[in-house]
Amino acid sequence: MPDPAPGPAIVDNAAASRFEVRVEGEVAVLEYVRDGQRAVYHTTRVPKALEGRGIAGQLAKHALDDARARGLRVVAECSFVAGYVSRHPEYADLVTEGDAPT
Repeated sequence: MPDPAPGPAIVDNAAASRFEVRVEGEVAVLEYVRDGQRAVYHTTRVPKALEGRGIAGQLAKHALDDARARGLRVVAECSFVAGYVSRHPEYADLVTEGDAPT
């Protein structure tokens, strides 16, 4: 069975501190702050026209995989990311409690 087609490319726009994906002229984002050994995921935003396509989940997975690759702990301030981790326990080891950086 062939692998499923890859989704749209997610890019790390480090200058804007967010992961981005462009679909049909719209931009969905997951905003973050990297603070030493932590990645604080603040907000996931998907335009209404793109809702229901799994894009927020793709952004969350990408962000969590990125944190793992960088050896970072994750502070999931974003309720979507926190919910994603609860549904995907393979990421639970990344999550830490902590105040967001100032």
